[in-house]
Amino acid sequence: MARYTGPKSKVSRRFREAIFGKDKALERKNYGPGQHGNSRRRPKQSEYAIQLAEKQKAKFIYGVLEKQFRNTFNKAAAKKGITGENLLRFLEARLDNTVYRMGIAPTRRSARQMVSHCHITVNGEVVNIPSYHMRPGDTISVRERSRSLEIVSAASTSNRSRFNWIEWNGSTMEGKFITYPERSEIPENIKEQLIVELYSK
Repeated sequence: MARYTGPKSKVSRRFREAIFGKDKALERKNYGPGQHGNSRRRPKQSEYAIQLAEKQKAKFIYGVLEKQFRNTFNKAAAKKGITGENLLRFLEARLDNTVYRMGIAPTRRSARQMVSHCHITVNGEVVNIPSYHMRPGDTISVRERSRSLEIVSAASTSNRSRFNWIEWNGSTMEGKFITYPERSEIPENIKEQLIVELYSK
């Protein structure tokens, strides 16, 4: 299964954001990686470079590689509404992201692993595809045999499911994907219009 396996701290420093969660390296070195990262002189970026960087950031945040990201964009462009907002809604509707938003896993990477290792069911059926597209009304639960896992036990007492478009019941280990989120409800710092402009060239 294709996924990014390179250094995470360098990615966070490149975008000056905690892409993969809290990172002490970002706190110590709040500048780009490489020998010129701390240089006061920063070359002016072209419009294309700014748009490309925004797309790369979105891919790293959601753990999606280029081909899958492009396919998601094409689906968003074909759907009625604002393409950039549709793109983020579809990314938020991925199964691994939904597991993360519900608080079942502390990071998207660990959520992806939980799904891949068959710990999660959707509508009563085991699903091991992280990119599985959730639809309004779908129910998610942790498999009975997986509920003793330490990471899952922590989720039973967590209150991370603070988003209006999902529900999570820690006592029953079940949740529901209620609806697609509005753009104002998605907390990620992504300028989706730059991505639309990039793919429109």
